[in-house]
Amino acid sequence: MTAPLRAPAARRPAERLDPALLKASFVLVLGPVLALIDTTIVAVGLDAVARDFHSPPATLQWVSAGYLLAISMVMPLAGWASDRFGARRTWMLSVALFAAGSALCGLAWSAGSLILFRVLQGVGGGLIQPIGQSIVVRAAGPARLGRVLGITVLPLTFAPVLGPVLGGLIVDRFDWRWMFLVNVPLGLLTLLLAARHLPSDPRPGTSGDDRLDVLGLALLSPGLAALVYGLSAAGDQGFGAPRVTVPLLAGAVLVLGYVAHALRRRAAALIDLRLFARRGFAVATTNSFLQGAALYSSMLLLPLYYQQVEHASALEAGLLLAPQALGTAAATFFASRLADRTAPRPLILTGILLTLAGTVAFTRLGSSPAGWLLVASLVVRGAGLGVVMAPGMATIYAAVGRHEVARAAGAVNTLNRVGGSLGTAVLAVVLQRSLDGRAPAAAYGHTFRWAVALSALTLVPALFYPSRKENR
Repeated sequence: MTAPLRAPAARRPAERLDPALLKASFVLVLGPVLALIDTTIVAVGLDAVARDFHSPPATLQWVSAGYLLAISMVMPLAGWASDRFGARRTWMLSVALFAAGSALCGLAWSAGSLILFRVLQGVGGGLIQPIGQSIVVRAAGPARLGRVLGITVLPLTFAPVLGPVLGGLIVDRFDWRWMFLVNVPLGLLTLLLAARHLPSDPRPGTSGDDRLDVLGLALLSPGLAALVYGLSAAGDQGFGAPRVTVPLLAGAVLVLGYVAHALRRRAAALIDLRLFARRGFAVATTNSFLQGAALYSSMLLLPLYYQQVEHASALEAGLLLAPQALGTAAATFFASRLADRTAPRPLILTGILLTLAGTVAFTRLGSSPAGWLLVASLVVRGAGLGVVMAPGMATIYAAVGRHEVARAAGAVNTLNRVGGSLGTAVLAVVLQRSLDGRAPAAAYGHTFRWAVALSALTLVPALFYPSRKENR
């Protein structure tokens, strides 16, 4: 069995990234990359699925919605599953479930079977990122956390670009089933590398309370699923439709019930709300929630604009997003090194201001801005996103103890996902209404003003980040 990676001593902030840690980080980023690319590939290929199964759009939307609902329901389980079964073991099981679900999706014989298998795929995909994050954080320790998180974030920045490119190539040249089947050999390779390079799990009983919070699960998971469903439906129906308001109200009641339960519970809750009493954790998770709203919503708008207004293909739309990915990658590389030595507040504020500056040009789409200006804006916008990521995540995990990392990862990833659903729903409704009374380009420009407003909201929690680097 692979020997466990040891966290570095707190008094050695400049300790180098040893080969074992780098190999483990590389393996752990493969899982989230697979899941993110899969999401964007499927969005490109749904038309081909609809033609093959002769299914209406109302049915096929559940291919994506079922996957997202499964993710939202299982993410809160990440901390408990890591404590109960071991992070390494659970992460590998999640990758195996994702690969098995992908294989079954590729063999689906009807729209109903495809939706069912996508739910199975989502159960695996929902646990991959938070559990993998917790393994990285525990292995790196506080002195190397920023640099390691930067390494793991870098490949994720290219997923929105690679997904449409691969999806377009697969749909144009192969059968749509290869959108899913391509995950199988990649998943098997990931499992082989994980068995060799991931740190072993600690002895049972050393990772915290492993009792399942059954009542919390019964309240939180369906509550989050109802919220995500309602927010997803709002993009088509608007926020006043019964199909939207009923699940949103039900989800809010269930989540509030969970909050009351978790505050009374003495044993470890599914998501430990006591963590939010710590300033660093509360500020960084709030910022992550708002960043999710700003990032995911804009990633909906950008490819839609290029496809619907500029008449680009899915492949071309993916390539047009490459400048943003390059800006994120370059900024993440440098910001992750500064995150281990610099206070988070100036980095976070700089990143948000760059993101705002890079989005402003898109608010003028109705005036036909020059193509070079949009490309340069995407680079600046991507750089801003890259500056924010590593120090933001490092602040979250610096505020929790080693035994709390798994449940903290579950909390922050869950909130980020819900924030993304909220932001996407808001901008989808705004875009739909704007298209009724404006030319398409002007409608997208107006909607991007809302995207700027969502990004500006992240300045509020950013002001409360620590202004000095704490020695740990």
